[in-house]
Amino acid sequence: MVRDPRYDVLFEPVRIGPVTARNRFYQVPHCNGMGHRRPQAEAASRAVRAEGGWAVICTQECEIHPSGEVTPSIEARLWDDKDIPALALMTEAVHRHGSLAAIELVHNGPSGANRYSREVPLGPSHQPAGRWDPVQARAMDLADIRAYRQWHRDAARRAKTAGFDIVYVYAGHDLSLPMHFLQRRRNDRSDEYGGSLENRARLLREVIEDTKAEVGASCAVAVRIAVDELLGADGIASADEGRDVIEMLAELPDLWDVNVSDWDNDSLTSRFGQEGGQEPFTAFVKQVTSKPVVGVGRFTSPDTMVSQIKRGVLDFIGAARPAIADPFLPKKIEEGRLDDIRECIGCNICVTGDRFAAISRCTQNPTMGEEWRKGWHPEQVPAKTSEESILIAGAGPAGLECALALGQRGYQVHLAEAGTVLGGRVVLESRLPGLAAWIRVRDYRLQQLDKMTNVEIYRDSRLTPEHVLEFGAARVVAATGGTWRRDGVGRANWQAVPGLETSQVYTPDDIMAGAMPRGPVLIYDDDHYYMGGVLAEKLRAGGLEVTLATPAPSASAWCDYTLELAHIQKRLLEAGVTILPNRRLVALHEDRADLACVYTGALSQLACAALVTVTARLPNDDLYRALIAQDEGLKEAGIESVTAIGDALAPSTIAAAVYAGHKYARSLGTEPDGKIAFKREFPG
Repeated sequence: MVRDPRYDVLFEPVRIGPVTARNRFYQVPHCNGMGHRRPQAEAASRAVRAEGGWAVICTQECEIHPSGEVTPSIEARLWDDKDIPALALMTEAVHRHGSLAAIELVHNGPSGANRYSREVPLGPSHQPAGRWDPVQARAMDLADIRAYRQWHRDAARRAKTAGFDIVYVYAGHDLSLPMHFLQRRRNDRSDEYGGSLENRARLLREVIEDTKAEVGASCAVAVRIAVDELLGADGIASADEGRDVIEMLAELPDLWDVNVSDWDNDSLTSRFGQEGGQEPFTAFVKQVTSKPVVGVGRFTSPDTMVSQIKRGVLDFIGAARPAIADPFLPKKIEEGRLDDIRECIGCNICVTGDRFAAISRCTQNPTMGEEWRKGWHPEQVPAKTSEESILIAGAGPAGLECALALGQRGYQVHLAEAGTVLGGRVVLESRLPGLAAWIRVRDYRLQQLDKMTNVEIYRDSRLTPEHVLEFGAARVVAATGGTWRRDGVGRANWQAVPGLETSQVYTPDDIMAGAMPRGPVLIYDDDHYYMGGVLAEKLRAGGLEVTLATPAPSASAWCDYTLELAHIQKRLLEAGVTILPNRRLVALHEDRADLACVYTGALSQLACAALVTVTARLPNDDLYRALIAQDEGLKEAGIESVTAIGDALAPSTIAAAVYAGHKYARSLGTEPDGKIAFKREFPG
């Protein structure tokens, strides 16, 4: 296929100081849970993005000194020369594909509590350190500032030795000393580093100059800065000091990497922000500097990308999450294969990997994090190892992905869906407030399956055990999904809650199917992910009086790991939803619910006409269990295996369902039994 000439501008080379990027696609710094602890996995994951056409590949934050580390997050590390070989693995891997390697040097200052090093945190002033830690940072004196500048300069030199082409000075996300010195709320100094904006920007200027002096002849020097913290007068704002800082230092670095702060706002989910949403805050930057500018906005549409370039908003299309969802996005645009792009859905499941000190995962791209340890490539799968045919029951996210990957391997696949609409839970959930982008999980897979002659899809085909035995497929996969419980059993209640047998009890399945309870309605959220909050929003928009009670300290508490917690609380409270945290449902009566404090057990009553239980789910495994009970029948039918995957095995996230489908397809005939199915990295 041929590239659409409308997108030619995206493939122009761009000069960045002493180096040149081969196109305008720029994988900006982002964490992936690999970092210094898993350097081989880190190198392989970044290399896949270089192979996919991203001209610049950045690390995540890279710690420069033990006094500014970010445990438990696993970021890059460049404390001394012994860290150079691990980082060189990445630069070598990226360079093999013709891309530039960039490193984001950072000292987290008072944002980190130094839980590993146990060093006293540093800051522009005396202030609390970390998030909730009972730790304080001490105010840096002039000797500390000189030491910090030298640490940064030493790290820049080591980065050059490791082979990096671009070295970052980081001043963003409320996570770096240069930003902390800029912030009036953190900097109450009265010396030459405090007071006026010029003084507060002094450290940033000095570190840029130091870095250029150290590596500028051979490496580009980039500055990543949040031009707006979205805090109004309490923070840096693009209409005020955010613009002033850029104007003050406009020509000093070789590239400006601009965004908003903090991370919750920069990586806004699709539920709370649209593609290109940062433009109102960052568009001014190119007006005040001649240096190239990169910015982000969860870009997935090439038309939006071209618009940003041609309107003079950006020089580079920056991406973190879209590069995770589809490492080959640039190549697919270049080759005219737009239908093959796996568009990011903006769910931020990738972020949870970093928050848990684990590897990142992705709803759209099940190979994320598996590039080295399992050898999974996002665009290449091994050829089939037999002529077996596979029958898949259920065309939800697990079934669709399983059919797709098996089809790519060359197997003959039969996909049977009980209903007439493909997509399973993805279709239903994408109709909920803010989740429309999630339909991309289905749409991408259907687009690919439509091209395959070796995959047959049967709609309106609910399979019975007899159907399966008669069909004659060698292998059977049950991807039949799960169902929300209505008995109150979940994390806080291990047994059914009395009174939930009545017709006034609803589950998310009922609401997504169109049921509308009478108000006032109580939503009991013991799931703690997005569903409880989304349903509260939906029912409130329908005019009902809504109370959300949860055993957790907040509504949708797990969404803290997807950076949505504050946004969810704000939206629900502004919509008029009453939130009752730390409450466990203990009984339901005709006109009220009994709630108990999770700490004291003290009972309270809440008047309600209906209850929506968002607790746990059960696998729809009747077909699977009926089949595995027929050992002789399976042998007679020539069925070699019956496997349940995704929610039909154990209900979880959509990302887990997609991964399960892909894992089954990849593993078929390729993985030996009884062995750990992935490589591990061990300390040297």
